[in-house]
Amino acid sequence: MYDPGLAQSSFRGWMLPLLAGLLMWAGAARAQEAPVAAPAAAAPAASATSLDEDVQGLRREVVDLNRELFMLEEELLFPANTQVAVFLSMDVGTFFALDSVQLKVGGKEVANHLYTAREVDALVRGGVQRLWLGNLKVGKHEIIAIFTGKGPHERDYRRGATLSLEKGVGARYVELRISDSARKLQPEFVVKEWE
Repeated sequence: MYDPGLAQSSFRGWMLPLLAGLLMWAGAARAQEAPVAAPAAAAPAASATSLDEDVQGLRREVVDLNRELFMLEEELLFPANTQVAVFLSMDVGTFFALDSVQLKVGGKEVANHLYTAREVDALVRGGVQRLWLGNLKVGKHEIIAIFTGKGPHERDYRRGATLSLEKGVGARYVELRISDSARKLQPEFVVKEWE
């Protein structure tokens, strides 16, 4: 069975020494390209400026390389054909004050998030949170979301929503949506797959 944690640790195990080696090689190459020493009076000011420029150039290269490595790591750990992403959104929030969400896929807990007041406010204003990103093999999977918070009349509220996901080839995106039902004066919890 594929273990993303093991793959990530082994990936970092060989990628970090490679990155360090590339940085040392780039530093040595820049040292060889350095011009022969200038006259003694102009040397300190010119070399300090040149050294600062070299350091800034190396920093930019390291940042660019780090970005590329991150993208490569994401592609290796979460290939697009097995990827499933679960997002959370809220609409209004009058009948439900969110405290936490627990997410289970195939009976196994994969995410559990406790929300701050600022996070809930961002969700109510239209924000969307990526709750989980993982890999699932092709086949049928059950996604269960358990929402905990304060419901109507400030009572403790705990509700669940379920989605049976038929995973095929290609990435899948699932939305957990909390919305108010003015007709029922209750919150509604919907789990749906984006098309």
